[in-house]
Amino acid sequence: MPSSSAARRSPGGARSLSAGAVIVRPGGAGPRYLLLRAFGYWDFPKGLVEPGETPFQAALREIREETGLEDLEFPWGEACRETPPYGPGKVARYYLAVSRTGDVHLPVNPELGHPEHDEFRWLAYPEARARLAERVRPVLDWAHGLVAGYTG
Repeated sequence: MPSSSAARRSPGGARSLSAGAVIVRPGGAGPRYLLLRAFGYWDFPKGLVEPGETPFQAALREIREETGLEDLEFPWGEACRETPPYGPGKVARYYLAVSRTGDVHLPVNPELGHPEHDEFRWLAYPEARARLAERVRPVLDWAHGLVAGYTG
């Protein structure tokens, strides 16, 4: 895996890397995926990798800041998927995590004075896929394929 500085920069130019996670909650009715909504768009929790952080560390920080979740398991380690570039050099990297409790709350961002997101939902795969932007759907597909074989 590249260093955090290499992750933020690609050959031939700068790149802005965000890191986050697809968070799944297993259950008898099938897995549910956590989506957050901001500005009318649904996505997984994520944010920019800060200097001195690895992308994985940034993902953990962003998840905590945006959802309050800290009890996550990463049975697939640091396996991840990235979106194709969007905007000028922006890329999002997502890991895959399991939340047993699903105890999400939307903490107030001290810089904004309100939560970063206005809603969250735990959704079944088809519903989650329908709400996500096209560029993020392959990430959900990847995660769902791994979760299908998960017995933990």
